[in-house]
Parts: sequence; structure tokens; C-alpha cells
Amino acid sequence: MLGTLGVCVGALGFYPNHHFLAGTLIIAVFVFSDTLDGIMARAAGKSSSWGAFLDSTLDRIGDAAIFGGLLLYYAKVQNHLMVNLTLACLVLGMLVSYARARAEGLGMTANVGIAERADRLVAVLVATGLVGMGVPEVLLTVVLAVLAVASLVTVVQRIVFVRRQALRPAA
Repeated sequence: MLGTLGVCVGALGFYPNHHFLAGTLIIAVFVFSDTLDGIMARAAGKSSSWGAFLDSTLDRIGDAAIFGGLLLYYAKVQNHLMVNLTLACLVLGMLVSYARARAEGLGMTANVGIAERADRLVAVLVATGLVGMGVPEVLLTVVLAVLAVASLVTVVQRIVFVRRQALRPAA
């Protein structure tokens, strides 16, 4: 929970005010700490379905905060292209996660696709941090566009994968 809180503070406290580097550094520290909790729980033999559920839910909150913080900044400066790209990444990223969770809830799997959460996070954080260091904003524009397309492809890949499972004759 502390990791998600830190990600939210970094993203929603810094990104809307165009403090991209500071926000990214704070987010990176807390994303790293967030990855340790699952590893530590498994190592200690204390992993549980409740912990897995809570971790996944908190991950979605953190992801929404990152893209939401960028969205708030670009809405403030009225950069409509970046608003649309950031919103697409936010929505499609949630759909990537939802498709997998829904498939698993139906007893199937959907762990396929070209844009996993870690890949999306690394890409957006590196690009945002670099823009915060003075790299031209076109880098973030390209990264968000690629992430939106890759997330859409991943959603389609998961839909097709689940459809194949659903139509497979019972053994």
C-alpha cells in the first residue's frame, strides 16, 4: 500500500505541474519497492489470494495515477494530441489487465501479448523522465503512441487467445 501511495504522490503531485523528472524518480523508487512485496511474501510463505488481489488492485491504481498525472498536465496546457494518447494508454492499459483477470475468473488464461504491465511502465517512466531532463517532448509522444497501439494489440491478442480456449472441445 505504501508503494501505491508513493506512486500516486509522485504522479499526481508532480506530473500535473510539469515536474516530470522529480515525479519519475519518486515513482521509480516506489514501483521498485512495490515489486518487492510479492517477492518477500512468497519467500516468507505468506502469499495469499487476498494479497494477490490487493496487489493487482493497487497496481491498477498506480498505473491510473501515472497516466492520470500526465493527462492532467496535457489537459492544462491544452495539448489535445497528448491528452488523447495518454487517455488511450490509460484505458487500454486497464483493458489489458481486465482481459487477463476476466479470463482467469472464467477458468482460462490470457497471459499473452506484446505489452505487459512492466514493459508499459518502464517505457512511460523512462520517456517521461528523459523529457523532464530536457529531451524533446516528441519522445514521449512517440512512446505514448507506441504504447497505445501495443496495448490495443495485446487486448486483441488476449481476446483471440481466450476465444480459442472457449471454443476448444472439452477433453
